[in-house]
Amino acid sequence: MGGRRSSQRGQASVATPSQSPGNIALPRSAWLAFLLGSAVVGVLTLTSWLRPDRDATDVQAGVFLPDDSPGLINSALASIRPSPTPQARAARAGLELQPLTDATLERTRPLLGQAEARLIGIYRLIQQARPRDALLEAEALARDHPNFQLAQLVLGDLLNMQTRPVKQLGEVTDTHALAASEPLRALREQSHRRLAALTERPPEGSVPSQFLTLSASSRHAIAVDASRSRLYLFENMASPSADTSGRASAASMRLVADYYISVGQAGIDKRVEGDLRTPLGVYYITSSLDPDKLPDLYGSGALPINYPNVLDRQRGNTGSGIWLHGSPSEQFARPPQASEGCVVLSNPDLESLMERVSVRTTPVVIASELQWVRPEALDSERASFEATLANWRALKDAGDLAQLQQLYSTRFENRGQTLNDWWPRVEGEVKAKGDRALQVKDLSVLRWRDQDDTLVVTFGEVVEGARRGVTKRQYWIRENNQWKIFFEGTV
Repeated sequence: MGGRRSSQRGQASVATPSQSPGNIALPRSAWLAFLLGSAVVGVLTLTSWLRPDRDATDVQAGVFLPDDSPGLINSALASIRPSPTPQARAARAGLELQPLTDATLERTRPLLGQAEARLIGIYRLIQQARPRDALLEAEALARDHPNFQLAQLVLGDLLNMQTRPVKQLGEVTDTHALAASEPLRALREQSHRRLAALTERPPEGSVPSQFLTLSASSRHAIAVDASRSRLYLFENMASPSADTSGRASAASMRLVADYYISVGQAGIDKRVEGDLRTPLGVYYITSSLDPDKLPDLYGSGALPINYPNVLDRQRGNTGSGIWLHGSPSEQFARPPQASEGCVVLSNPDLESLMERVSVRTTPVVIASELQWVRPEALDSERASFEATLANWRALKDAGDLAQLQQLYSTRFENRGQTLNDWWPRVEGEVKAKGDRALQVKDLSVLRWRDQDDTLVVTFGEVVEGARRGVTKRQYWIRENNQWKIFFEGTV
């Protein structure tokens, strides 16, 4: 698998000299100056949260400038595109904007990777005007993770600030500055996104809006927010249910980890093989790959997902081999957009993830931007579909095939089979069931909205009295304000 994988076009992430600061051939003195990048941006962002007199113009630009060295700050932020105000951006996604205080850091630290938590702690020490403590922590972090380029940047800033004021980020000769411009920009953006994740937080008890209900058989769930370069891991707190009617209860999920990730070089919304984009949608982990059988590029292992899924295939999206995987040994973490379509984590974060998730039962939602809501805010959507599924079950129970077929879309397809091709199988299931009741257990419903409104529905289908059943997955689409099945099959 690993050998074939390396030859595929547009799927796995690859490291190139233009992406990796470690590949730039700079003299030692120039490299030290090159380390003047991201920490300053991070410190300035943190400082701004504690400044009561932030200028309105700065807020509108999405950056905050301290009063003491505007030349340095303007240089640092020159290549960062203005964004909506943090307040508006957070509110749009249902996040809470909060200052990065000691209390905030302590609450969030258990969710983060250890290296990231230490990096943010260093930023906090610099903000508190404790440069000696910050330097000691930065030296320890760089020593423990010598391939963590962002940590090396922080260390370089702290070393240079001891001897002279820093007037411009990356004060090297024009030739070297030009060579390092793209890695510097990528590292500054990485720093910005790591810090934003600490100050734009999901409210306690909230869930991404895609999770209408999650069966207890899925012990964990993953949601990726590409706009923030974050992967959120949830523990499913739902208890096993004896319900056999397909009742959809509110998702009960606890956030247990929050990791920095990298997506495709060309961004998101994958459509074509080789387009260097990460797909958007609802997926499931399909396997877990041994790192010993993979090239170094994939780091500590890989978790493939089922791209292209049913909706992707219906839309003609092509490509394959989309994985959640680790980073190559020369890089602790990748820039925010650096893969050829995969979701890439640091190796320690991936190892933690692989220890928790299960193959086939762990859903992975990948969104351009997650929308966070209270589970009860989805009650009306849940109830609406619960009634539709109950009707499907009742019609199949009664053997009313004519009415049952009305719940299937003319777009139905299963591996090339149209609805007319598939229908004899449904008739066979109804006939084999006889007069016995149909039970629906362990229901999961995940919603995906883009140009279509769709549901990925997974449940156990068991005929009353049978010792075993099947795990069925259906894809539903809203057509003329009615839910219709456009795919069903067994998992």
